[in-house]
Amino acid sequence: METKISNNMILWFFLCLFLVSIFFMGWLFMPFFSIIALAAVVTGVFNPAYRFLEKTDKVSPVFAALATCVLIFFLLFIPLLFFGGVLSKEAYDLYLTGKDIVSSGQVKSLLEKSSVLDKVNILLSNINMELTIDDLNEWVSELGKFIGLLLFDQAKALTANVLNFVINFFFMLMVVFFLLMDGQKLIAFLIDLSPLPLEEDEKLVQKFKDMTGAILMGNGLGGLIQGTAGGIIFALFGLNSPFLWGVVMVFLAFLPIIGIGVVFLPAALYLFLKGRLLSALFFIVFYAIMSGGIEYIFKPKIVGDRVKMHTLLVFLAIIGGLKLFGILGIIFGPLIVTGFLTLTDIYKSNYQRIVEPDKFSQ
Repeated sequence: METKISNNMILWFFLCLFLVSIFFMGWLFMPFFSIIALAAVVTGVFNPAYRFLEKTDKVSPVFAALATCVLIFFLLFIPLLFFGGVLSKEAYDLYLTGKDIVSSGQVKSLLEKSSVLDKVNILLSNINMELTIDDLNEWVSELGKFIGLLLFDQAKALTANVLNFVINFFFMLMVVFFLLMDGQKLIAFLIDLSPLPLEEDEKLVQKFKDMTGAILMGNGLGGLIQGTAGGIIFALFGLNSPFLWGVVMVFLAFLPIIGIGVVFLPAALYLFLKGRLLSALFFIVFYAIMSGGIEYIFKPKIVGDRVKMHTLLVFLAIIGGLKLFGILGIIFGPLIVTGFLTLTDIYKSNYQRIVEPDKFSQ
């Protein structure tokens, strides 16, 4: 009996020490969390290229990992620097355009020529409200200045802190290099360390792989298609800053429900106020076809039924992720929700009967 108590005390003491060590380990790596997580995602994307090189005769794993990192450098680093410069310029131009709207009276002139405001005021009269041209003119100009300055600050942060960006990128590449060679060993180590049954550990790992694939292949590729097509449409119709709005639409496309409509519908309204009715109608139809086709045809074909998550939950996960982690929240938010849903499923399947025996005894 005393031996059992002694063994229990030793076990709990060890577990306390182990948990404390895990806490300090997490605290130690916290400054690098975003870089390590992003490196894991990039590794998953480029792992097929590494496997292909590794299977080639006379190519060592070290050389295959190094060649893959060189490929990542040319496909990600150089385009990011170029896009950052172009994005910074167009965002600053948008800020100046919004700033000059009031003085030039462009919006005011458009609204005076349109009867839309009169029809809106007829509806607002039912609740004793009235919207004036000066109000709309001020709102639109302030919105343009706010969006332009916000995007300009983000792009400027990328280009101004080039040294910091270069250091972080090469740090990420170093992590990717070792994950390519030893990633499977790391996963096997974590699975072996976990007290959960093997099938449950494998289920967790598989769910995270599926969600990462869904985000990058479904949302990422779908966003790239919508952003590129949207930017081209903006350029063809003579709208300002097509590259800027294309980049914005790439990220907005990750959001279900609204997506690129945040940009396309106001653009359609702008064209309508300019008297370009057919162009405005085309923008609305293009948005409906593009967004609907990507959401209901393209994504299900790419992702399949591997990842099932309610649309509203995806929306909230992305918005919450953006608020907590910045732009990387697009990836981290859904992954956190995936972990919770998978653990919930495991609990209901294997442990709820143990925790709540009365519920199942009825």
